[in-house]
Amino acid sequence: MANFLRDLSSVGVSKILMIIFGLGTSIVVARTLGPEKNGVIAALLVYPSLFMSIGSLGVRQSTTYFLGKGIFSEDRIKTAITQIWAISSILSIVVSYYLMTYFSKSGGNILWVILALIPIPFSLFNTYNSGIFLGKNQIGVFNKINWIPTLIIFVLTVVLVYLLAMGVAGYLIAMVAGPIFIFLILLFKNNFIQAFSIQFDFEVIKKMLGLGMVYATALLVINLNYRIDVILLDNLSVDYEIGIYSKGSGIIQYLWQIPMLLSTIVFARSATSKDDKAYSYKVAQLLRISIFFIGLGSVILVTFSRWIIITMYGDDFVGSISVLQWLLPGVLLLTIFKVMNVDLAGKGKPWISMKAMVPALIVNIALNLFLIPEFGADGAAIGSTISYSLAAILFLHFYSKETSITVKEIFNFKKQDYQFVENLISKVKK
Repeated sequence: MANFLRDLSSVGVSKILMIIFGLGTSIVVARTLGPEKNGVIAALLVYPSLFMSIGSLGVRQSTTYFLGKGIFSEDRIKTAITQIWAISSILSIVVSYYLMTYFSKSGGNILWVILALIPIPFSLFNTYNSGIFLGKNQIGVFNKINWIPTLIIFVLTVVLVYLLAMGVAGYLIAMVAGPIFIFLILLFKNNFIQAFSIQFDFEVIKKMLGLGMVYATALLVINLNYRIDVILLDNLSVDYEIGIYSKGSGIIQYLWQIPMLLSTIVFARSATSKDDKAYSYKVAQLLRISIFFIGLGSVILVTFSRWIIITMYGDDFVGSISVLQWLLPGVLLLTIFKVMNVDLAGKGKPWISMKAMVPALIVNIALNLFLIPEFGADGAAIGSTISYSLAAILFLHFYSKETSITVKEIFNFKKQDYQFVENLISKVKK
């Protein structure tokens, strides 16, 4: 428990920094560029971020699994990573370029498209590399990979967008700098330069991609469910509605930093755990704690939603208030999936998530096609909430069957839950 609390405290600091710098960047961009240009940015970035799911090929997750279980040596895994990275970067850029130029109204500006594509290889490398740290339970190093880029992006956004008034291009340039900075550090820190080789270790590559592609497919379906609303808004509505939706949903997604704070540790420790059933009970405890804190955060957001939106983004984004309110119930319920899916993924069973996410995605697309033309951003939010709720209920059922832990046991609050919170607070105070 002491080690877990230490890691939790470390990840917590990282997540807080990411939230601070992320919100700072979002505020600067919103107040400087307005809803329409924010919509353009959201439309430009949706395909690169979405394709990163499949472009990453699940390498981080498979790296964590194989290294954590001691199946392959670190040197063999590093060499395989460099070779997979070179090929996947090219494929990711080509496919993302095609999607942006042919399926997005914002893809007509080639400069913006190129700037949006540049971070892909560097982000992929950083993602692959982070699997090494998770597999070795080096949570502190993993944290720095996550929060340092957000600081760099925030500083450059202030300079390029606010001070130099470079608009959309300025923000996209800022988005390039963060991943490149970490890429250069990791290239030398983890001795990856020595891992580059033209001699292919096909055994490791085959097994990493075999498991990784399952992770990648699962992540693609999951992230498509999160981002299909922006894609359909881009095709069925206007930039203003995309901008309104992106800011309302953006604030909501910060609530997910609570389960994501826990999920990093859950995945790393689940991959190295010797007693799967016992660890699943711990994950159930973390779910109960996450639901409590996200529920509390949801009440605060609903109560002060108008003040929060107007204060942060200004009167131009008043439409984001209803988006935020519509999304809250679905976000709260999807906490079930966000926490418990990482446990099964850490055990090498990412495919179970698709049993819940595929039906939810189909429902999401159908509802968005029906609701967006009539209700715009609010319609997208309503469709997403229904989809998220369905995914949560389905996944809870499948998780219960897979772990042989009843739904009643999962949600049965215990005395130890309160002791966990007390220990965490004590740890933070120290």
